[in-house]
Amino acid sequence: MTPLVSFQNVSYRVGGKDILRELNLDIESGETLVLLGRSGSGKTTALKMVNALLRPSAGEVVVEGTPTASWDPIRLRRRIGYVIQEAGLFPHFTVEGNVGLVPRLEEWPPEKIQARVQALLEQVGLPAEQFAARYPRELSGGQRQRVGVARALAADPPLLLFDEPFGALDPVTRVELQRQFLELRRRLGKTAIFVTHDVREALLVATRIALLHNGRLAVLATPAEFLRAQGEEARAFLACLDSQAEPA
Repeated sequence: MTPLVSFQNVSYRVGGKDILRELNLDIESGETLVLLGRSGSGKTTALKMVNALLRPSAGEVVVEGTPTASWDPIRLRRRIGYVIQEAGLFPHFTVEGNVGLVPRLEEWPPEKIQARVQALLEQVGLPAEQFAARYPRELSGGQRQRVGVARALAADPPLLLFDEPFGALDPVTRVELQRQFLELRRRLGKTAIFVTHDVREALLVATRIALLHNGRLAVLATPAEFLRAQGEEARAFLACLDSQAEPA
């Protein structure tokens, strides 16, 4: 089976500094691949190459069998849902306007857009009758992030990108949204690439974890395998589990 996304000897250099180095990685349909790593490890750089926000300095990223360099970037980005920290909503659009943005750009019929928006808001726990007409400033951080997830799903893309989507939320809201992510994955079967520096989050949401260190792939493993990993960088992350469990 052809991978949905494939990194093929991908490197990325800025100002003489290597951010990614010869990354080879396949993402299969239906899985959630977590890019885990410290700040500066290259994980967000890799993510942004999938929707052509960045171009490789060497190698190529292939999406749905076609190198990103051969895609029309607008068409590619409309095939990919993108969720970032703080949601990135348009402040002058209502919730309904934000969620329905890509379907409108794709010229869906208005009644189809309305039905899609209402269904997605229900799925993320924001009933349309209460939230559709609100503006982002009228929502909590967690609610804005739920709207961001609904917007990413609106045009039914085959691939979702999550760039530390829950990192700015309080611990309780973060856990709630992690659980909601898992439920949506179970229900919808979407493929996702999920960036985080939180090893607990990685172990919870991943089907596989790709640990990046200094721009290179250090470990590629299922969560169960990652817990047994012996590499120095993997052990450093696993040590965080013990330290977080210690009482104050």
